[in-house]
Amino acid sequence: MNSPTLTWSNGAVKLIDQTLLPSTLKYIICRDVKTLWQAIKTLQVRGAPALGVAAGFGVLLGIKNFKGFDRQKFEKEFLQLCDYIGSSRPTAVNLFNVLTQMKRVVAAHPQASVRELKDLLKREALAIYQEDRRVCRQIGKNGQKLIKSGGTYLTVCNAGALATVDYGTALGVFYAAKEAGKTFKVYSCETRPLLQGARLTCWELLRAKIDTTLICDNMAGALMQQGKIDGVFAGADRIALNGDAANKIGTYSLAVLAKYHRIPFYIVAPRSTFDCQTPTGQGIVIEQRKREEVATFAGVVTAPKGVNVFNPAFDVTPHSLIEGIVTENGILKLPLPKTGKPSFLKNKDAFR
Repeated sequence: MNSPTLTWSNGAVKLIDQTLLPSTLKYIICRDVKTLWQAIKTLQVRGAPALGVAAGFGVLLGIKNFKGFDRQKFEKEFLQLCDYIGSSRPTAVNLFNVLTQMKRVVAAHPQASVRELKDLLKREALAIYQEDRRVCRQIGKNGQKLIKSGGTYLTVCNAGALATVDYGTALGVFYAAKEAGKTFKVYSCETRPLLQGARLTCWELLRAKIDTTLICDNMAGALMQQGKIDGVFAGADRIALNGDAANKIGTYSLAVLAKYHRIPFYIVAPRSTFDCQTPTGQGIVIEQRKREEVATFAGVVTAPKGVNVFNPAFDVTPHSLIEGIVTENGILKLPLPKTGKPSFLKNKDAFR
Protein backbone atom coordinates (compact mmCIF):
# COMPACT_ATOMS: atom_id res chain seq x y z
CA MET A 1 0.00 0.00 0.00
CA ASN A 2 1.29 3.45 -0.86
CA SER A 3 -0.79 5.10 1.86
CA PRO A 4 -2.05 3.93 5.26
CA THR A 5 -5.54 2.56 5.79
CA LEU A 6 -6.22 5.01 8.61
CA THR A 7 -4.34 7.83 10.29
CA TRP A 8 -4.77 10.45 13.00
CA SER A 9 -4.34 13.96 11.60
CA ASN A 10 -5.37 17.41 12.81
CA GLY A 11 -7.71 16.06 15.46
CA ALA A 12 -9.56 13.68 13.10
CA VAL A 13 -9.35 10.14 11.76
CA LYS A 14 -8.71 9.80 8.04
CA LEU A 15 -9.58 6.38 6.65
CA ILE A 16 -10.15 4.60 3.36
CA ASP A 17 -13.82 3.83 2.67
CA GLN A 18 -13.45 0.13 1.92
CA THR A 19 -17.07 -0.24 0.85
CA LEU A 20 -16.25 1.68 -2.36
CA LEU A 21 -13.27 -0.39 -3.42
CA PRO A 22 -12.11 -1.47 -5.93
CA SER A 23 -13.82 1.05 -8.19
CA THR A 24 -13.22 4.14 -6.06
CA LEU A 25 -10.42 5.05 -3.66
CA LYS A 26 -12.00 7.58 -1.33
CA TYR A 27 -11.10 8.81 2.14
CA ILE A 28 -13.50 9.60 4.96
CA ILE A 29 -12.68 12.21 7.59
CA CYS A 30 -14.15 11.26 10.99
CA ARG A 31 -14.22 14.32 13.22
CA ASP A 32 -16.46 12.80 15.90
CA VAL A 33 -16.82 9.39 17.47
CA LYS A 34 -20.32 8.77 16.05
CA THR A 35 -18.99 9.02 12.51
CA LEU A 36 -16.19 6.59 13.35
CA TRP A 37 -18.63 4.21 15.07
CA GLN A 38 -20.73 4.16 11.90
CA ALA A 39 -17.63 3.56 9.77
CA ILE A 40 -16.79 0.51 11.90
CA LYS A 41 -20.36 -0.81 11.88
CA THR A 42 -20.77 -0.49 8.11
CA LEU A 43 -17.32 -1.98 7.34
CA GLN A 44 -15.91 1.22 5.89
CA VAL A 45 -13.01 0.30 8.14
CA ARG A 46 -12.56 -3.37 9.05
CA GLY A 47 -10.00 -6.04 9.96
CA ALA A 48 -9.08 -6.89 13.55
CA PRO A 49 -5.81 -4.89 13.85
CA ALA A 50 -7.27 -1.86 12.04
CA LEU A 51 -10.30 -1.94 14.33
CA GLY A 52 -7.98 -1.91 17.33
CA VAL A 53 -6.24 1.21 16.07
CA ALA A 54 -9.62 2.74 15.19
CA ALA A 55 -10.80 2.12 18.75
CA GLY A 56 -7.83 4.01 20.14
CA PHE A 57 -8.45 6.91 17.77
CA GLY A 58 -12.16 6.76 18.63
CA VAL A 59 -11.29 7.45 22.26
CA LEU A 60 -9.36 10.54 21.16
CA LEU A 61 -12.35 11.75 19.16
CA GLY A 62 -14.66 11.20 22.10
CA ILE A 63 -12.58 13.04 24.70
CA LYS A 64 -11.27 15.96 22.66
CA ASN A 65 -14.31 18.16 23.33
CA PHE A 66 -14.56 17.41 27.05
CA LYS A 67 -14.69 20.73 28.88
CA GLY A 68 -13.65 21.42 32.43
CA PHE A 69 -11.25 19.98 34.98
CA ASP A 70 -13.47 17.52 36.86
CA ARG A 71 -11.52 14.25 36.65
CA GLN A 72 -14.34 12.16 38.11
CA LYS A 73 -16.73 13.41 35.45
CA PHE A 74 -14.09 12.84 32.78
CA GLU A 75 -13.58 9.23 33.90
CA LYS A 76 -17.31 8.57 33.85
CA GLU A 77 -17.70 9.91 30.32
CA PHE A 78 -14.51 8.11 29.24
CA LEU A 79 -15.81 4.72 30.40
CA GLN A 80 -19.18 5.34 28.71
CA LEU A 81 -17.27 6.24 25.56
CA CYS A 82 -15.33 2.96 25.65
CA ASP A 83 -18.57 1.00 26.02
CA TYR A 84 -20.05 2.88 23.07
CA ILE A 85 -17.10 2.14 20.82
CA GLY A 86 -17.14 -1.49 21.90
CA SER A 87 -20.78 -1.81 20.84
CA SER A 88 -19.88 -1.30 17.17
CA ARG A 89 -18.76 -4.89 16.46
CA PRO A 90 -18.58 -7.82 18.89
CA THR A 91 -16.10 -10.35 17.45
CA ALA A 92 -12.79 -8.57 16.72
CA VAL A 93 -10.91 -8.83 20.02
CA ASN A 94 -8.30 -6.22 19.06
CA LEU A 95 -10.97 -3.54 19.39
CA PHE A 96 -11.68 -4.53 22.99
CA ASN A 97 -8.02 -5.12 23.83
CA VAL A 98 -7.15 -1.57 22.79
CA LEU A 99 -10.05 -0.15 24.82
CA THR A 100 -8.67 -2.07 27.80
CA GLN A 101 -5.24 -0.56 27.14
CA MET A 102 -6.73 2.91 27.13
CA LYS A 103 -8.56 2.23 30.40
CA ARG A 104 -5.29 1.09 31.97
CA VAL A 105 -3.67 4.40 31.06
CA VAL A 106 -6.30 6.27 33.07
CA ALA A 107 -6.17 3.82 35.97
CA ALA A 108 -2.36 3.99 36.11
CA HIS A 109 -2.36 7.76 36.62
CA PRO A 110 -4.77 8.45 39.50
CA GLN A 111 -3.28 11.88 40.20
CA ALA A 112 -3.19 13.12 36.61
CA SER A 113 -5.28 16.09 35.60
CA VAL A 114 -7.84 15.92 32.78
CA ARG A 115 -5.42 17.68 30.45
CA GLU A 116 -2.62 15.26 31.37
CA LEU A 117 -4.94 12.29 30.81
CA LYS A 118 -5.84 13.56 27.36
CA ASP A 119 -2.14 13.82 26.50
CA LEU A 120 -1.41 10.35 27.89
CA LEU A 121 -4.31 8.78 25.97
CA LYS A 122 -3.20 10.43 22.74
CA ARG A 123 0.33 9.15 23.27
CA GLU A 124 -1.02 5.64 23.85
CA ALA A 125 -3.24 5.66 20.76
CA LEU A 126 -0.38 6.83 18.54
CA ALA A 127 1.91 4.20 20.07
CA ILE A 128 -0.65 1.51 19.25
CA TYR A 129 -0.68 2.80 15.66
CA GLN A 130 3.10 2.56 15.35
CA GLU A 131 3.15 -0.84 17.08
CA ASP A 132 0.78 -2.23 14.45
CA ARG A 133 3.17 -1.13 11.70
CA ARG A 134 6.11 -2.81 13.43
CA VAL A 135 4.27 -5.98 14.39
CA CYS A 136 2.80 -6.61 10.93
CA ARG A 137 6.19 -6.33 9.27
CA GLN A 138 7.66 -8.78 11.77
CA ILE A 139 4.76 -11.18 11.18
CA GLY A 140 5.44 -10.98 7.45
CA LYS A 141 9.13 -11.65 7.99
CA ASN A 142 8.35 -14.73 10.09
CA GLY A 143 5.66 -16.05 7.76
CA GLN A 144 7.50 -15.59 4.48
CA LYS A 145 9.72 -18.52 5.46
CA LEU A 146 6.69 -20.72 4.69
CA ILE A 147 6.49 -19.45 1.10
CA LYS A 148 8.47 -21.28 -1.56
CA SER A 149 9.41 -19.82 -4.92
CA GLY A 150 7.21 -21.42 -7.54
CA GLY A 151 4.50 -22.19 -5.00
CA THR A 152 0.78 -21.39 -5.19
CA TYR A 153 -1.17 -20.26 -2.15
CA LEU A 154 -4.77 -19.57 -1.18
CA THR A 155 -6.27 -16.88 1.02
CA VAL A 156 -9.74 -15.78 2.06
CA CYS A 157 -11.32 -12.43 2.90
CA ASN A 158 -8.82 -9.61 3.34
CA ALA A 159 -6.02 -9.78 5.88
CA GLY A 160 -3.85 -7.22 4.15
CA ALA A 161 -2.94 -3.57 4.47
CA LEU A 162 -6.63 -2.68 4.49
CA ALA A 163 -7.16 -4.82 7.59
CA THR A 164 -4.27 -3.20 9.45
CA VAL A 165 -2.57 0.20 9.41
CA ASP A 166 -0.57 -0.31 6.23
CA TYR A 167 0.90 -3.81 5.71
CA GLY A 168 -1.27 -6.75 6.69
CA THR A 169 -1.10 -10.10 8.42
CA ALA A 170 -1.84 -12.99 6.04
CA LEU A 171 -1.15 -10.79 3.01
CA GLY A 172 1.83 -9.37 4.84
CA VAL A 173 3.37 -12.84 4.49
CA PHE A 174 3.05 -12.50 0.70
CA TYR A 175 4.42 -8.94 0.72
CA ALA A 176 7.44 -10.03 2.74
CA ALA A 177 8.01 -13.04 0.46
CA LYS A 178 7.99 -10.78 -2.57
CA GLU A 179 10.41 -8.40 -0.86
CA ALA A 180 12.65 -11.44 -0.25
CA GLY A 181 12.74 -12.04 -4.01
CA LYS A 182 10.43 -15.05 -4.13
CA THR A 183 8.08 -15.66 -7.06
CA PHE A 184 4.73 -17.34 -6.35
CA LYS A 185 1.03 -17.22 -7.17
CA VAL A 186 -1.98 -16.46 -5.00
CA TYR A 187 -5.59 -17.56 -5.37
CA SER A 188 -8.07 -15.28 -3.63
CA CYS A 189 -11.48 -16.58 -2.59
CA GLU A 190 -14.15 -13.98 -3.41
CA THR A 191 -15.54 -14.24 0.16
CA ARG A 192 -19.31 -14.01 0.03
CA PRO A 193 -21.47 -12.21 0.88
CA LEU A 194 -19.54 -8.91 0.82
CA LEU A 195 -16.70 -10.00 -1.49
CA GLN A 196 -13.80 -8.73 0.60
CA GLY A 197 -11.53 -11.16 -1.21
CA ALA A 198 -12.61 -10.04 -4.67
CA ARG A 199 -12.89 -6.33 -3.91
CA LEU A 200 -10.06 -5.78 -1.43
CA THR A 201 -7.50 -8.59 -1.53
CA CYS A 202 -7.29 -8.68 -5.31
CA TRP A 203 -7.05 -4.88 -5.38
CA GLU A 204 -4.16 -4.95 -2.91
CA LEU A 205 -2.22 -7.82 -4.48
CA LEU A 206 -2.47 -6.41 -7.99
CA ARG A 207 -1.16 -3.07 -6.74
CA ALA A 208 1.76 -4.99 -5.20
CA LYS A 209 2.33 -6.76 -8.56
CA ILE A 210 1.74 -10.22 -7.08
CA ASP A 211 0.37 -12.86 -9.48
CA THR A 212 -3.27 -13.15 -8.32
CA THR A 213 -6.25 -15.20 -9.50
CA LEU A 214 -9.78 -14.68 -8.21
CA ILE A 215 -12.02 -17.69 -7.58
CA CYS A 216 -15.53 -18.22 -6.27
CA ASP A 217 -15.55 -19.62 -2.74
CA ASN A 218 -16.86 -23.00 -3.87
CA MET A 219 -13.95 -23.53 -6.29
CA ALA A 220 -11.29 -23.97 -3.60
CA GLY A 221 -11.90 -27.70 -3.16
CA ALA A 222 -11.45 -28.39 -6.86
CA LEU A 223 -8.13 -26.54 -6.88
CA MET A 224 -6.92 -28.56 -3.90
CA GLN A 225 -8.07 -31.80 -5.51
CA GLN A 226 -6.03 -30.91 -8.60
CA GLY A 227 -2.91 -30.36 -6.52
CA LYS A 228 -2.73 -26.66 -7.30
CA ILE A 229 -2.56 -25.29 -3.74
CA ASP A 230 0.59 -25.53 -1.60
CA GLY A 231 -0.72 -23.73 1.47
CA VAL A 232 -3.57 -21.67 2.88
CA PHE A 233 -3.07 -18.42 4.80
CA ALA A 234 -5.90 -16.71 6.67
CA GLY A 235 -6.17 -13.92 9.21
CA ALA A 236 -8.16 -14.00 12.44
CA ASP A 237 -10.45 -11.68 14.38
CA ARG A 238 -10.14 -13.57 17.66
CA ILE A 239 -8.09 -16.56 18.79
CA ALA A 240 -9.10 -18.55 21.87
CA LEU A 241 -6.57 -19.69 24.44
CA ASN A 242 -6.44 -23.20 22.93
CA GLY A 243 -5.75 -21.90 19.39
CA ASP A 244 -9.28 -22.06 17.97
CA ALA A 245 -9.55 -19.12 15.57
CA ALA A 246 -12.52 -17.02 14.48
CA ASN A 247 -12.19 -15.55 11.00
CA LYS A 248 -14.44 -14.55 8.12
CA ILE A 249 -17.21 -17.03 7.39
CA GLY A 250 -15.94 -19.75 5.06
CA THR A 251 -12.52 -20.07 6.68
CA TYR A 252 -13.55 -23.24 8.52
CA SER A 253 -14.59 -24.87 5.26
CA LEU A 254 -11.18 -24.13 3.75
CA ALA A 255 -9.45 -25.60 6.80
CA VAL A 256 -11.46 -28.83 6.51
CA LEU A 257 -10.66 -29.08 2.80
CA ALA A 258 -6.98 -28.38 3.43
CA LYS A 259 -6.82 -31.06 6.13
CA TYR A 260 -8.40 -33.63 3.83
CA HIS A 261 -5.97 -32.82 1.02
CA ARG A 262 -2.97 -32.65 3.39
CA ILE A 263 -2.30 -29.00 2.67
CA PRO A 264 -0.89 -26.85 5.51
CA PHE A 265 -3.38 -24.30 6.82
CA TYR A 266 -2.00 -21.30 8.71
CA ILE A 267 -3.60 -18.56 10.76
CA VAL A 268 -1.68 -15.28 10.66
CA ALA A 269 -2.33 -12.74 13.43
CA PRO A 270 -0.60 -10.62 16.06
CA ARG A 271 -0.50 -11.72 19.68
CA SER A 272 -3.05 -9.00 20.41
CA THR A 273 -5.65 -11.10 18.57
CA PHE A 274 -5.48 -13.78 21.27
CA ASP A 275 -8.38 -13.67 23.70
CA CYS A 276 -6.81 -15.10 26.81
CA GLN A 277 -10.12 -14.86 28.70
CA THR A 278 -11.79 -17.37 26.35
CA PRO A 279 -10.57 -20.98 26.75
CA THR A 280 -11.98 -22.38 23.48
CA GLY A 281 -13.66 -21.22 20.29
CA GLN A 282 -17.05 -22.19 21.69
CA GLY A 283 -16.92 -19.06 23.82
CA ILE A 284 -16.37 -16.66 20.91
CA VAL A 285 -19.38 -14.46 20.16
CA ILE A 286 -20.17 -14.55 16.42
CA GLU A 287 -21.55 -11.37 14.90
CA GLN A 288 -24.86 -11.83 13.07
CA ARG A 289 -25.39 -9.37 10.24
CA LYS A 290 -28.37 -8.13 8.23
CA ARG A 291 -30.24 -10.33 5.75
CA GLU A 292 -29.82 -7.68 3.04
CA GLU A 293 -26.13 -8.52 2.74
CA VAL A 294 -27.12 -11.96 1.43
CA ALA A 295 -30.49 -11.27 -0.20
CA THR A 296 -29.23 -8.27 -2.18
CA PHE A 297 -25.98 -7.09 -3.68
CA ALA A 298 -25.11 -3.63 -5.01
CA GLY A 299 -28.80 -2.77 -4.99
CA VAL A 300 -29.83 -5.87 -6.94
CA VAL A 301 -32.23 -8.36 -5.31
CA THR A 302 -30.67 -11.83 -5.38
CA ALA A 303 -33.20 -13.83 -3.35
CA PRO A 304 -37.01 -14.08 -3.21
CA LYS A 305 -38.84 -11.84 -0.77
CA GLY A 306 -39.64 -13.54 2.53
CA VAL A 307 -36.92 -16.20 2.41
CA ASN A 308 -35.08 -16.72 5.69
CA VAL A 309 -31.41 -15.69 5.71
CA PHE A 310 -28.60 -16.94 7.96
CA ASN A 311 -25.73 -14.45 7.89
CA PRO A 312 -22.98 -14.97 10.50
CA ALA A 313 -19.96 -12.79 9.79
CA PHE A 314 -17.47 -15.35 11.11
CA ASP A 315 -16.92 -19.02 11.81
CA VAL A 316 -14.47 -20.75 14.15
CA THR A 317 -11.70 -23.06 12.92
CA PRO A 318 -10.69 -25.65 15.57
CA HIS A 319 -7.01 -25.68 16.42
CA SER A 320 -6.79 -29.30 15.28
CA LEU A 321 -7.12 -28.10 11.68
CA ILE A 322 -4.43 -25.42 11.99
CA GLU A 323 -0.81 -26.20 11.11
CA GLY A 324 0.52 -23.17 12.95
CA ILE A 325 -0.24 -19.59 13.96
CA VAL A 326 2.14 -17.00 12.55
CA THR A 327 2.74 -14.16 15.02
CA GLU A 328 5.33 -11.44 15.52
CA ASN A 329 7.16 -13.79 17.93
CA GLY A 330 7.38 -16.61 15.41
CA ILE A 331 5.17 -19.51 14.37
CA LEU A 332 3.25 -21.05 17.25
CA LYS A 333 3.23 -24.82 17.37
CA LEU A 334 -0.10 -26.59 17.71
CA PRO A 335 -1.59 -27.93 19.84
CA LEU A 336 -0.83 -25.14 22.29
CA PRO A 337 0.29 -25.95 25.85
CA LYS A 338 -2.64 -26.93 28.05
CA THR A 339 -1.66 -24.61 30.87
CA GLY A 340 -4.82 -22.56 30.96
CA LYS A 341 -2.59 -19.48 31.06
CA PRO A 342 -1.50 -17.04 28.34
CA SER A 343 2.16 -17.27 29.44
CA PHE A 344 2.96 -19.56 26.48
CA LEU A 345 2.76 -16.47 24.26
CA LYS A 346 6.07 -15.39 25.80
CA ASN A 347 7.64 -18.86 25.86
CA LYS A 348 10.20 -19.26 23.09
CA ASP A 349 9.77 -23.04 23.18
CA ALA A 350 6.17 -22.63 21.98
CA PHE A 351 7.43 -21.24 18.65
CA ARG A 352 9.28 -22.72 15.72
